[in-house]
Amino acid sequence: MAVERGRGLGARPVSEPFPPTIAQAAPEIRAGRLSPVALVELCLARIARHDGHLRSFLLVAADEARAAARQAEAEIARGRWRGPLHGIPVAIKDAIDTAGLRTTFGSRVFADRVPAEDAEVVARLRRAGAVILGKLECHEFCLGGPALDAFAPPARNPWNPEVYAGGSSSGAGVAVAAGLCLGAIGTDTGGSVRIPAALNAIAAHKPTYGLASNHGIHPLAQSLDHPGPMAWTTEDCALILAAIMGPDPRDAATLGVVPRGDVASPGAEVKGLRIGVVRNFSDGPDLGTPEVNANLEEVAATLGRMGARISEVVLPDLWDYTVANTTIMSSEAFLNNAPWLRASPEKVSAFTRGRMFLGSFVRAEDYLRAQRLRRRLAAATREAMRDVDAIVCAGTLAPPAPVASMQKFYYLRRPLITAPFNLLGMPALSTCTGFDAQGLPMAAQVAAPPLDDALVLRIGRAWERATPWRDRRPVLPA
Repeated sequence: MAVERGRGLGARPVSEPFPPTIAQAAPEIRAGRLSPVALVELCLARIARHDGHLRSFLLVAADEARAAARQAEAEIARGRWRGPLHGIPVAIKDAIDTAGLRTTFGSRVFADRVPAEDAEVVARLRRAGAVILGKLECHEFCLGGPALDAFAPPARNPWNPEVYAGGSSSGAGVAVAAGLCLGAIGTDTGGSVRIPAALNAIAAHKPTYGLASNHGIHPLAQSLDHPGPMAWTTEDCALILAAIMGPDPRDAATLGVVPRGDVASPGAEVKGLRIGVVRNFSDGPDLGTPEVNANLEEVAATLGRMGARISEVVLPDLWDYTVANTTIMSSEAFLNNAPWLRASPEKVSAFTRGRMFLGSFVRAEDYLRAQRLRRRLAAATREAMRDVDAIVCAGTLAPPAPVASMQKFYYLRRPLITAPFNLLGMPALSTCTGFDAQGLPMAAQVAAPPLDDALVLRIGRAWERATPWRDRRPVLPA
């Protein structure tokens, strides 16, 4: 009988084991030793057992998933294996269109919306043979926060259901951490795949801007929006990214964007790499907690022992990146959502109304100043990074707050350590780097110049292979 492990609680028997990783499952499926049908049934059983409490899924497409798994199994039996995602059960953030499956953007305004066409990233997953399990909870319009009055209640952190699970791709972070699916697609405008990854102890990669298409994804702020993979390991994120990336004529930002290196198989070696540690993002008044900074020092020391050449990189003030990102995001988000905010405000949660209407106060002058600051920060960041291949910084600045205490504008009281990489379009990965004294996950981010996604994934993969954190799973209530 399988067991689940968790901090200080020992092991206890459960009815269903955690599923394998994508990298573990793919060769077994190809060889006929693992059935896609059995794998999908395992995920559906785990959803039935645990998700009534975790609330990560808004819609479970059980019949469709079973049919797709049977088709995958039959194709593979005939020698038509499509690649490492063939027969793999994944789930999709509810801000991303799925043909024939309700997609609500987490809002009552679109409670009955069923798109006729897949978003480009979903279409590519289907072509790769992935099995879509369903739609995952997300903050309303990707900005609403963990609102208790929202269309769907916020997903619950499997490590401690009383604390925030991150957002806005909260359901994806929870579902992957709880082993309800093997991977997910989220979206990231200011940290929305990396924050839930950090708080749920999974991996998530925000690609270079334009590497994956935003077509068919609800726009929050087009100049900052990135779809990205979320999975238990960096290696699995790489496999998903390889399937969804590429040019799309319906998203001009993707045209001509080609990453350096092999994203699907980036390697797992850091020896000789020049990695800069960004301490000034977290080490200072009202920034990171002492535990966060101690964790970052341990990450740097471990990478050094693995053979990387470690130095310090000082980037511009984190507040500068945050102010530019927040100003641009608020303005673009209000423009994109103003019609239903004005027409049906009673259908929108108080969290979302407050955050969205903030953008109505951003003047054209403010927006242009933020864009100019963006360009200056890009130049200053390039200069600061000229002697390193990649940088590493903290994944969060503090432990997650209790969900019941979350305030509408909490994100304006502390700078956002994920925002710099949206603002500059740089690839950035969040990976688990341990657990704090309360047993809650801790994380670091790895980032590099645009198009160096393979390098970022290589460092994350090497880190996970050299550390024990991928062996530790949350203990879930039955």
